[in-house]
Amino acid sequence: MNKELIIRSSSDFVDFALLKDGKLIELHKEEEKSNFQVGDIFIAKIRKPVAGLNAAFVNVGFEKDAFLHYHDLGPNLASQLKFIKLVSAGKIKDFSLKNFQFEKEIDKNGTITDVISANQSVLVQVVKEPISTKGPRLSAELSLAGRFIVLVPFSDRVSISQKIEDKKEKERLKRLVQSVKPKGFGVIVRTVAEGKSTVELEKDLQNLLSRWNAMCKKLPTAHHPSKILGELNRASSILRDVFNDTFSGIQIDDEELYHQTKDYVQEIAPSKQSIVKFYQSKDTPIFEKYNIERQIKTSFGKTVSMSKGAYLIIEHTEALHVIDVNSGNRSNKATNQEDTAMEVNMIAAAEIARQLRLRDMGGIIVVDFIDMSNPENRKVLFDFLREEMSDDKAKHKILPPSKFGLVQITRQRVRPEVIIKTREEDPNNENGEIEAPILIIDKIASDLERVLKTHKKVVLNVHPFVAAYLSKGFPSLRSKWFFEHKKWVKIIPRDAYTYLEYHFYDKKGNVINE
Repeated sequence: MNKELIIRSSSDFVDFALLKDGKLIELHKEEEKSNFQVGDIFIAKIRKPVAGLNAAFVNVGFEKDAFLHYHDLGPNLASQLKFIKLVSAGKIKDFSLKNFQFEKEIDKNGTITDVISANQSVLVQVVKEPISTKGPRLSAELSLAGRFIVLVPFSDRVSISQKIEDKKEKERLKRLVQSVKPKGFGVIVRTVAEGKSTVELEKDLQNLLSRWNAMCKKLPTAHHPSKILGELNRASSILRDVFNDTFSGIQIDDEELYHQTKDYVQEIAPSKQSIVKFYQSKDTPIFEKYNIERQIKTSFGKTVSMSKGAYLIIEHTEALHVIDVNSGNRSNKATNQEDTAMEVNMIAAAEIARQLRLRDMGGIIVVDFIDMSNPENRKVLFDFLREEMSDDKAKHKILPPSKFGLVQITRQRVRPEVIIKTREEDPNNENGEIEAPILIIDKIASDLERVLKTHKKVVLNVHPFVAAYLSKGFPSLRSKWFFEHKKWVKIIPRDAYTYLEYHFYDKKGNVINE
């Protein structure tokens, strides 16, 4: 398995595409004007506690007030509020917390009006970016994420990632962290810390403590509201969260971002800095070079094609997302309907896991798999879907398939869902829209695979533009078809056809029903 990160920069935004074996699995966009990234920490004032919601609205400088629920205050809120007050007044110069006297923890079942009031200063962290008409979602339980550990101020708890399954390794990491962690700080050990040495973890810890100290130094002079600790740039935060030994390349088309990323990789994995490359070709844009534009066009529509003619229909509503699995026009090599359903469902499970990450779909997702009567097959499908989603860093839960083939998934959303318009203006109709033209190539290839099973000689009639796309270049798409199917397809341009119209004919000149 090879992973590549492809970064495209423009004056207004930066696009990040994460590829797994050449296939697009995550797409992120960082806008230059984005001031509210997950992980950013603000000093802000409570605008209004609302007892009925058991939450408070906080002014963080966004057009809509941010939302802070009682359960996101953290048990040591009183200690944090006391610390802010003393630091802002200049009465605390040592930010290590080793001599700081903690206050009593707040009642976990208490009410918002008992612990905070309007105009009170509070340190808050963005846990959900602004989505739709909602402002950011906040937490007052701060955490500073590093490469191997997460530092939690005003806590003494040490916890280990549940994805580390080896009990001995868990115990080793817990002992190690407890021996080096400073008083007044909790530590969460991340999955990537598995097998790491004391030196590596201690270096990560010191980096996080330095960030904490730098943030605290800003408090006495910070105006309200203001960002006092920004998350890493998106390239670095993606690398921090997903980078491992399977990465084979990081390609960047912006020189400044290239140097920043190379420095960061040098810091977290010195042996891998050589995989960071500056993409300088002016002939082919970077997303075209790595086939990302094509994958975007074919992956974000309502209909998502899969192998062997199967496809997904993805519908978005206000309340939930619905995904329907269809077997399509695939040729049936299976011996019975159950085997066919099983094969298509397994293909669909892998694609669904990819789509959830790619679109960053959150909330409730209902998947209508093809019905299977065998309970063992339903369990195999469920286990496979869980395995495919195990790399997804968003919190999620999957329920086993029902007898009707329905699978319910809940998935945490922390950023706005990625929605890309894949339909384009119809050149044959002033007011109409069509699917992105690149999709027609995939449809032709899928139909061709099917008709060649029953016809030795096939003639394809298409619009002249499409005919040129299929025939020109070396190797052309038609040549690739020949090597794949061992049959030559004659292509005839037809001026009378609309842009996306095509038909197959047999050797007698009769239309083959696609």
